[in-house]
Amino acid sequence: MTKTVSEIVVDALQKAGARRVYGIPGDTINHLTSAVAKSDLRWVGVRHEEAGAFAAGGEAYMTGELTVCAGTCGPGSLHFVNGIYESHRNGAPVVLIASDVARTESGFNFPQEVDQKKVYEQHSHFCEYISHPSQARRIVTKAAQAALAKRGVAVVIVNGDMFTEKDDDAMDWKVYRPQPLSRPNDAEMAELAAMVDAAGKVTVYAGIGARDAREEIIAFCDKVKAPMVHTTRAKEFLEPHNRFNVGVNGILGNKAGVEALEDADLVISLGCDFAYTQYYPEAKKIVHIDIDPTHLGRRSAINLGLVGDAKTTLAALLPLVGEKSDTAHLDAQRKQWQEDLEGFGKEGEESDPSLIHPQFVANMLDEKADDDAIFVSDVGTAMVWMLRHLKANGKRKFLNSLLHGTMASAMPQAMGAKLAYPDWQVIAMCGDGGLTMLMGELLTLVQEKIPLKLVVFHNDTLGFVEMEQRVEGLVDHFTTLHNPDFAKLAEACGIAGWHVDHADGLEASMDAWLRHEGPALLDVRVNQMELVMPPKVEVSQVASTALFGVKAVLDGRTKEVVNLLRNNFLR
Repeated sequence: MTKTVSEIVVDALQKAGARRVYGIPGDTINHLTSAVAKSDLRWVGVRHEEAGAFAAGGEAYMTGELTVCAGTCGPGSLHFVNGIYESHRNGAPVVLIASDVARTESGFNFPQEVDQKKVYEQHSHFCEYISHPSQARRIVTKAAQAALAKRGVAVVIVNGDMFTEKDDDAMDWKVYRPQPLSRPNDAEMAELAAMVDAAGKVTVYAGIGARDAREEIIAFCDKVKAPMVHTTRAKEFLEPHNRFNVGVNGILGNKAGVEALEDADLVISLGCDFAYTQYYPEAKKIVHIDIDPTHLGRRSAINLGLVGDAKTTLAALLPLVGEKSDTAHLDAQRKQWQEDLEGFGKEGEESDPSLIHPQFVANMLDEKADDDAIFVSDVGTAMVWMLRHLKANGKRKFLNSLLHGTMASAMPQAMGAKLAYPDWQVIAMCGDGGLTMLMGELLTLVQEKIPLKLVVFHNDTLGFVEMEQRVEGLVDHFTTLHNPDFAKLAEACGIAGWHVDHADGLEASMDAWLRHEGPALLDVRVNQMELVMPPKVEVSQVASTALFGVKAVLDGRTKEVVNLLRNNFLR
């Protein structure tokens, strides 16, 4: 049966499992959007293509299934770049249909002509043109397979006039999703087992690559009496109901998570990298196990690098190691972990109702949100409050920009998550800087009828940037934001809004906000002086913050310095 390339592309995407296409229509993709309208795919119209890529990535990350975004030539497709980069680094299976100018105009610097391949091949697993109508199904199918199998983005570039070409579409190309098992060879396994047996104190450091190895990790930790530290991205998968969990390493982590690595004789790193150089473990020996051999030792010197998936490798290792009886290392880190948790809980106690601390908001949200809620946070301080104060229970899902570290991701990624899970409570934890960067998507929530919940940590500043400047001993410059009353802004867009500037009013407003059936926004004025305290406060950081204080006083900001000290070091 003869079909247009547009029809073939849409059909191939549907057969690969796609359910939605995020984008903005325009001249070079009008035939594609027409084919989408006649199909079972849902077109989700956004106000900015970057938000479309974020939303597609949010849906794909949460479901593990293919999601699509599509844009017009030149600026339309280029607007996707940052969201595509975020989705790719998150391992979200997304296909971007990037259109180009007509073939008759290509190569002549025609208006809006861009070399899409040069732009996108650096952050995708697959990036190819459809050069002939007979290639359409094969190219799209291979793109989908690359996105799904390699966990990331694939890009299909189509000239606008190509969409109208026809082909008999005789070949039945299909997407294959193999799931091979992989582990080190027997000699390597024996070497690893010998290192475990020789070590007095073992710590497991597990990341997103070990997301399906929870039971194997628990069994291994039980046998060798090892605490488990996890990366921020693995919180959802490895933290729940895990008695060996002692938290997170790195600047966003907690004291037990840092000390469990520092005090170990042997650290076994499973499916993760060491993200922060100042938190590299000081263990005597490090073993790094990863499915990708190019990741071995790329962030930290290691003593043994092995290739294998975490689940299969640990299952094979377990019978090879002897059982340990000394629990001192594990007990010490578990005790510290409980102290860390108690500290996070105390940060939710307000002594002055006129000064709302963001931790107080996060702790209340943790208590009141559904047991199976989905949380998506902006990068920066909102991400810290999510990671430290929201409990993973095996039902909840979490997403934030931990690898790409981009602003403005929370609301659009949460849009995609809500469309994928319409019956779940989905909450976007937004910074005021992140929300305002893509504020037009508030209108998308109304237009597309997406009943998302947004909470804004409203402190009129780029809080994490401000903290970085102060720790460097600098006076914070250019971080102040002039913001509206976000509740009133939401109402102007057709969204229910609540504004809170006093702790006594937060509970009732949060209850009403969570109960509301449509899209809703909770605007909370939080303490601008709140710092994100690292797991360990180094002398150099205190000295730098003190230097900031001196500079700020000289700059006429004495009251601000007093508030900073009172809220972070004297309470």
